[in-house]
This record gives sequence, C-alpha cells and structure tokens, in this order.
Amino acid sequence: MERVIGWNTLSMPTALPRATALVLVLVVVMTGCADVTSTVQNNPKATVGGVGGAAVGGLIAAAAGGGGAAIAASVIGGALIGGLAGNYLDQRDKQMAAQSAQRALESAPSGQAVAWNNPDSGHSGTVTPTRTYQSGSTYCREYQQSVTIDGKPERSYGTACRQPDGSWQIQN
Repeated sequence: MERVIGWNTLSMPTALPRATALVLVLVVVMTGCADVTSTVQNNPKATVGGVGGAAVGGLIAAAAGGGGAAIAASVIGGALIGGLAGNYLDQRDKQMAAQSAQRALESAPSGQAVAWNNPDSGHSGTVTPTRTYQSGSTYCREYQQSVTIDGKPERSYGTACRQPDGSWQIQN
C-alpha cells in the first residue's frame, strides 16, 4: 500500500529538514551537471563508486533514523568516499570482486567471508553474507563487503536477491 503525502500534511518541524536536504542535493547535482558526461566517459570507476557510495550512505543514515539533513549529508559523504574508492579499482579488481560476491551469495554460509586478491594492483576484499531470507518465492541475502586499497579498508553493506537465471541482483 502506498501513501501519498502532500506538503500540506507535513508539519513545519518535519518539512524544514526535508526541504533543506532537497535543496542541498539539488545544489550538489546542479553544480556537477556540466561535467557529468565527461566524468562518466573519462573515469567510470569514480562514477560507479560515487553513485554506490551515495546510495549506501543514504541508506545507512535512513536506517539509523537520521533526519533529512543527516540523510543528505550521508549521501554526499558516501558519494565522496565511494568516488575515491572507485578511482582506485581497476577492471580486474571489479571482476574479481564480482566473482567473489557471486560465490559468497550463492554458496557461502552466513558469516563466512569469501576473499579476493589482485596481486597486480595489491587491492583485495571480502564479501560476507550476513543473513538469508525469503521474500515471496525469491531468496535474498544481506551482505557486508570490504575492499582494501593501499592498506585502507572501506566497508559497505547491501542486499542482493537471486534471479531466476541464478545470478544475484543487488537491491541496495
């Protein structure tokens, strides 16, 4: 069931932080619009990392019960950190991480990490399923992913659901 909330149903203490968050997000988006195409073409790793980091940052803040401003700040912070991490992961790193995630989600017991290591770049990581559940007829798993770049670990969390073809699709 969906519920539509109009501006007139929001109280001032609720509407102000949401409006502030919206303005902050729009400012960040609009100031970067001119360079988006060149960034995606010239540095797709930073783009993917930034988008993923923004999503994870916003989800963590929302799950923690943060207000609009906290969620907006987490989205921006996540985008910056994710973009930085994405800058440093090469294509082989991403391939190894994806293969590790597929193995972890498909067959690893909850709590057991599946590791990857790229000796050429020195980057490494793990994917650890943390919880398995069924949503309708679809199996889903929550997981934790860790990537170490130049000795600095970065962590993210997400949920993936098994598709009819056997692949796992990240939900968030």
